[in-house]
Amino acid sequence: MKNSTISPNPWALVPLGIFLISYLAVSIVAGDFYKMPITVAFVLASVVAIGMSKGKNLHERIEQFCKGGANTNIMLMVLIFVLAGAFAQTAKAMGAIDATVNLTLSILPSNVLAAGIFLAACAISISIGTSVGTIVALTPVAAGLAQQTGISTALMSAVVVSGAMFGDNLSFISDTTIVATRTQGCKMNEKFKTNFSIVMPLAILTTILYILEGSGAKTLFVHNAVIWIKVLPYIAVLAAAIMGVNVMLVLLGGTMLCGIIGLATGSFNVWGWTTAMGNGITGMGELVIVTILAGGMLEMIRYNGGLAWIIQKVTTRIESLRGAEFSLAAVVSFANLCTANNTIALIMAGPIAKEIATRFGIAPNRSASLLDIFSCFVQGIIPYGAQLLMAASLTGVSPVHIMRYLYYPYLLGIGALVAIWFGLPRRYARRETQALP
Repeated sequence: MKNSTISPNPWALVPLGIFLISYLAVSIVAGDFYKMPITVAFVLASVVAIGMSKGKNLHERIEQFCKGGANTNIMLMVLIFVLAGAFAQTAKAMGAIDATVNLTLSILPSNVLAAGIFLAACAISISIGTSVGTIVALTPVAAGLAQQTGISTALMSAVVVSGAMFGDNLSFISDTTIVATRTQGCKMNEKFKTNFSIVMPLAILTTILYILEGSGAKTLFVHNAVIWIKVLPYIAVLAAAIMGVNVMLVLLGGTMLCGIIGLATGSFNVWGWTTAMGNGITGMGELVIVTILAGGMLEMIRYNGGLAWIIQKVTTRIESLRGAEFSLAAVVSFANLCTANNTIALIMAGPIAKEIATRFGIAPNRSASLLDIFSCFVQGIIPYGAQLLMAASLTGVSPVHIMRYLYYPYLLGIGALVAIWFGLPRRYARRETQALP
């Protein structure tokens, strides 16, 4: 059944309200944004969504919920998450993360240390596809360098977070890229080209700002030897993804390459490899569960007219393509503020954004790019998000102090608004027909 045949109904959004209350409000009251597991909040909201639905018996309502949780896009995302987990954990066990850190640190100019750490974080995050993983790997190094040079620890922490969000937004194996492209129906390499055109000037400007901020600092920091072969899987995955190779083949090939290199270098044996893959897949469990539950809940909201109501309200005063793109930014930003998780925000906002994009002729690669950009912008600046909390816990610096130096996330938000207002880059602002990867 299409949204056009469903009458708008604001009461259908009650499950969303239950989710926000059980997750956001409870977390605020508890003083810990991770006190209430997001999976539990989604289960409660899903039960309400099934229970309040009208026009069908209980069995039919549960079937409707299952259709939403098991639709093609949801299942494809789940499969990609599984392969991404296996690749990421195998690469880590093989030593690829340490090798990438050493490589990036080996080329850092000592007199522009802050800018160098930013570029290192960009390279690492776009390689490994996780902002939190980048922060965990690089923040201790950055904090140590801050102590050696007298540079503000808050500045160095912000530099790492900024670079981490650059890769989170662009990486082909990032959760946000996977969700944004799947919900909007575009190829990853097309989204990358659009995204890159918007953010690259901002990354260059950020580098200049960090050069000015940390200029003059020198260090005798000694990095470990670079094992080049262990960096190869990340290079191969990035190159294959840019060329448009199917993402599942990319991740599967990357996992195999990591395994072969790990066995050849003695990083692990066959059982160590299988254990790493298993741990990586298992580590994606919460995200897989949340994706399925969110898909089912959103299907019930859609079926009962909730999405139709949101789209009606959001688009009532939209009179241009520019207004439609601003509405995409608003929807995903609000969802991210409520969930403190940019991947979950994209899962929730994606279907709404797709309807708006289709109605107003926004190209899929353009809508996917804008959704990913604004989700990373919000995620990178909220003090209760995992990124800032992790950086703060590793350095002992308050998230609020770190926020002062988050130049890239701030420029990302401003730059994306400018891109919408002026229709930039023009070659990617027009309507195009995209094929699913």
